[in-house]
Amino acid sequence: MGKSTSGNRDWTQMYAIYGMEQRQTLIFLLCQAMLFSVLSVLYLLYFDLVCNFFERIFSGAGGTARFAAGITGSVTALSALCLFFAAANFFYSSVPLHFDMAQRIVSAVHDWSSVKLALDLGCCGRGILLNAVATQMKKEGSSGRVVGLDRSKRTTMSTLRAAKMEGVGEYVTCREGDARRLPFPDNYFDVVVSGVFVHTVGREYGARTAEAAAERMRAVAELVRVMKPGGVGVVWDLLHVPEYVLRLQELKMEDVRVSERVTAFMVSSHIVSFRKPSQHVHGPAEVRLDWRLC
Repeated sequence: MGKSTSGNRDWTQMYAIYGMEQRQTLIFLLCQAMLFSVLSVLYLLYFDLVCNFFERIFSGAGGTARFAAGITGSVTALSALCLFFAAANFFYSSVPLHFDMAQRIVSAVHDWSSVKLALDLGCCGRGILLNAVATQMKKEGSSGRVVGLDRSKRTTMSTLRAAKMEGVGEYVTCREGDARRLPFPDNYFDVVVSGVFVHTVGREYGARTAEAAAERMRAVAELVRVMKPGGVGVVWDLLHVPEYVLRLQELKMEDVRVSERVTAFMVSSHIVSFRKPSQHVHGPAEVRLDWRLC
C-alpha cells in the first residue's frame, strides 16, 4: 500500500500489527467480483452463442436478441467493476483510512498534556484508535492512561498485543463491557473517543428499527455520563451521525462540530466532536460544520 502522509506509516507493517477485521467480507466481495469477471469474459468470447440463445428466447428476433445479450454482458462487466471497487474500499477502510481518521480524532483534542484518563468506546479494529491516543499521550510525556472497552475478551487480548507491538503497552488497559451500561462512575474520563462502533449498538434489533435507535442513543448518553465536566468527546461513525447530533443537543453539549462526509466501508461517515459543559446550561446547543476535522 505504500506510505501514508499522515504519520508516515508503512501499511505493510500496519496490516502485520492490526490484521483485518471481517476478513470474510473482503473474501466474499473478491470471489463475487472474480465470478462476474469470468462471466464477462465468457460473454465476450462466446457472444454469438449467447445471441443465438437469446434468439431462441425471443423467437428469432435477431436485433432484440443481440441487444439483450449486449445489455446482459455490460451489466455483468459493470457488476464486476463495482464489486472490485467495493472490495478495494473495504480493504482501504479497514486499516489505512481507520489510521488516518484516528489521527484526525486525536488532533480534535487540543490539549493532551492535561488528559489523565481517556476512554476508547468499542476499541474495534484491534485498537488502532486506542493506540493513536496512547501514542499521543506518550509524545506529551503524560502519566495518563487510555482504557479500551469492548464486548469481547478475545478482542481485548488482541488489542493489548497490538499496544505492546506499538510500544505503548504501559499506557493502555482494556475492559469488557456493554456500551449501554458502561462500568465506570459518572464524570470519570477527561476524553472519550470512538471509531466506527456506535452504529453497531442495538443491531440485534435490526439496523433501522426504533429499538436499535433507542439503544444507540443510550450508548451516546452513557458516553456523556462518564465524561468529566469540561471533557471532550470525539466520535467517528457511520450512517447515524445526525441522530447523535440531536441527542447531544438534547444533553446540552457545547461546541458540537460535524466534519464533512468521508466514505468508509462504502457508506457515509462523519466525525462529531463536542465538549461537556463545566456546569449545567439551558437552551439548545449550537452545531457547527468544522471542515478542519477532515
